[in-house]
Amino acid sequence: MNCDRELDVRGLTCPLPILRTKKSLVDMNTGEVLKIMATDPGSVIDFQVFADQTGHELLSLSEAAGEFIFFMKKR
Repeated sequence: MNCDRELDVRGLTCPLPILRTKKSLVDMNTGEVLKIMATDPGSVIDFQVFADQTGHELLSLSEAAGEFIFFMKKR
């Protein structure tokens, strides 16, 4: 999937992945896509809740070898 920006939050635990994502999205334009790479298993639920609460669209999430990849579209 194409993205406009990438954010590496691997090695960080809650709440840092969400806080850094929120900060990155502020600097982006509506419709742009952010790719987030995380290792915290709790981030799966955190990003789903974050998307529901903020209106940003969680386009996809995948997991491989303990790494989670999220694609989020700014509202």
